[in-house]
Amino acid sequence: MAKLDRKIVLEDGSEYPGIGFGAQGDRVCEIVFNTSMVGYQEIVSDPSYTCQMVVMTYPLIGNYGVADEDYETRVPTIGALAVREYNDFPSNFRYTKTLGEVLDEYRIPGISGIDTRKLARSIRDYGSRKALLTGIDTPKEEALRILEETQIPGDVVSQVSCAKRWYSRTANAQYNVVAVDCGIKLNIIRSLNARGCNVTIVPYTITAQEVERMRPDGIFLSNGPGNPEDVGCVIELVQQLKGKYPIFGICLGHQIISLAYGAKTYKLKFGHRGGNHPVKDLRTGKIEITSQNHSYAVDPESLKDTDLTLTHLNILDNTVEGVECPQDRVFSVQYHPESAPGPQDSGHLFDRFIAMMKEEKRHAEKN
Repeated sequence: MAKLDRKIVLEDGSEYPGIGFGAQGDRVCEIVFNTSMVGYQEIVSDPSYTCQMVVMTYPLIGNYGVADEDYETRVPTIGALAVREYNDFPSNFRYTKTLGEVLDEYRIPGISGIDTRKLARSIRDYGSRKALLTGIDTPKEEALRILEETQIPGDVVSQVSCAKRWYSRTANAQYNVVAVDCGIKLNIIRSLNARGCNVTIVPYTITAQEVERMRPDGIFLSNGPGNPEDVGCVIELVQQLKGKYPIFGICLGHQIISLAYGAKTYKLKFGHRGGNHPVKDLRTGKIEITSQNHSYAVDPESLKDTDLTLTHLNILDNTVEGVECPQDRVFSVQYHPESAPGPQDSGHLFDRFIAMMKEEKRHAEKN
């Protein structure tokens, strides 16, 4: 049996000893948990986990390795990964690297063998907070000092947004979409390409004038990490462009749209992370099982003083999951309709965005 050589230390002094894998450096992160049963590669490579230590509640991680085609970003920026059992001998004909090799390559520390059930309950009961992943011999007093003196970085969108625009084109494209990159997942781009869209991915600092010069058929606002109030430039962008183009936002993009219309956001106790959240469409009564990853939510009371209408509600805790402004052709959802490996109940939202752009082009041709 491998020797315990690493541990997680929380701000309350609780310690979770385990066995290190991946990179070996110490790391202070915000600790969160994810309830997904599959999809650890997509989780590790999701930019929304920047500076976060993710505790996987499913007990076995690494058993199907990592495949080149399944990344959600080119350079993973997750803070750290904590699992119950790590499998370093994958059984999957598609795998090209082990999870441990990927973590080591991108300098991401991992720890296995810990009591993930106890740790997840602690996060559930006391909320997300700072955690230190360090060597087993680090004295508790020293660990607590490090935690107290280390601040989790803010404005993390600046760390994951692209430095310059880039393109993802498809054959026989019918629409041109500008995607504002706040930490965009690659499967969002694939989903738009699959529906006949050429996608231009642009930095989050782009101006409204630059977007208008590109003459898009629609604008997409991506997911991303951190507090939506930190990205004031994107909020201002929406305020300047709403009503001019169809706009679709996902996750952080949903929160940004809400703030742009005058609503407010707040931080959840431990967030929503996993592929098993039921969401009700208030317009149809249909319930979809969704994948989510966010720490912040839109205040439902604040929507009453805006032009936005509540469209979707989380069945578990009644948080806001979707809004729209039909007259401006703007809508957004808190969850991920592009989720890979699933669930795939909500892909129709991309079709709704396509229909909006199609109607806009038809209207423009008539005039």
